[in-house]
Amino acid sequence: MVKIKSKGEIQIIKEGGRILAGILREVENKSLPGVTTEELNRLAESLIFKYKGKPSFKNYLGFPAALCTSINEEVVHAVPSKRVLKEGDILSLDLGMEYKGFHSDMAVTIPIGKVSPEAQHLIRVTKKSLKRAIRNVKLGNTLGDIGNSIQRYVEGQQMGVIRELCGHGIGRDLHEEPQILNYGKRHKGLELKEGMVICIEPMVTLGDWHIKESKDHIALVTRDGSLSAHFEHTIAIFKNGPEVLTV
Repeated sequence: MVKIKSKGEIQIIKEGGRILAGILREVENKSLPGVTTEELNRLAESLIFKYKGKPSFKNYLGFPAALCTSINEEVVHAVPSKRVLKEGDILSLDLGMEYKGFHSDMAVTIPIGKVSPEAQHLIRVTKKSLKRAIRNVKLGNTLGDIGNSIQRYVEGQQMGVIRELCGHGIGRDLHEEPQILNYGKRHKGLELKEGMVICIEPMVTLGDWHIKESKDHIALVTRDGSLSAHFEHTIAIFKNGPEVLTV
């Protein structure tokens, strides 16, 4: 069942989303060659507590950290560790925070130092696919319109849209209905309603879209070893259009 939020509830999510975006920006700025992903996790968690929030991901379904730090072929859910970031890596940072009883969630993919032109293009395409999806968040449109806008653009760039993972509703729970697929058909699926709050999160690869579990059985990686990128925002739906809450 899709939970419709009041204006007051959306305002709380927006307040938390602004804080979350600032925290993630600080983590981005510290994501440099020679830094470990464990260090980035410690920074993210300390900042969440500083702003009187709680890490949404820590201990959720057994995940042991506040921050997901997925590198290169890792798509999502990579656990921070003593792994050192290297020049040429691309790093996906995914972070959620509970604030005043409501969750917000966002993700970015960034280059570590100088990266290949192909990696730069992957990051640009993934980020742009999210922007295109957000433009389709309007009353009368459907979830299929959102997914189709991502799929058409990404596949038009000869890249793969990961299908086994998706976005989601969000609120008092980190993951709520509905599921927000990154592919689909126009005018199909649930119609968007005022008061819905959703997370759209395209995950894109330079190669095939199929994924598999990593050796730790937590992270998910591309099956063919190709690079992957991930962007996400928390978005509220209003009569006059979408509002991105994680900025």
